[in-house]
Amino acid sequence: AATAATVRDSLLNVCMDAKHHKTAPGPEGQLYGQCTPWKDNACCTANTSVQAHQDQSYLYNFNWDHCGIMPEKCKRHFIQDTCLYECSPNLGPWIKPADSSWRKERILYVPLCLEDCEQWWEDCQNAATCKVNWHKGWNWTTG
Repeated sequence: AATAATVRDSLLNVCMDAKHHKTAPGPEGQLYGQCTPWKDNACCTANTSVQAHQDQSYLYNFNWDHCGIMPEKCKRHFIQDTCLYECSPNLGPWIKPADSSWRKERILYVPLCLEDCEQWWEDCQNAATCKVNWHKGWNWTTG
């Protein structure tokens, strides 16, 4: 039983090894907007939390409005997802190795509550993107 508790505890209160994450979670009293739930124990900095809310953010050189204006009610779900990814110290069970120049770890298969998933769909169903996969195949030559 002690071994199971040790393994469980090692998966919580950790930050992944990625581009904007702190090496260890800790208080960040000045977190911004939708990132504030993690202010008492965060893997992100206050600056990262502000950037998570920007339409054109330095975090990933990405613009939420890359294919036209994303409705605010839809955008809030993507911002919440970014805050969870950047700030949560409780993603250990879903951290996996990543072979990337900008991160050594990522998260995969994080469960969503059914209600959150349905609300995300409801709020974004009339929005559009011009990209099949946001994770690869971007042409950055024009900036």
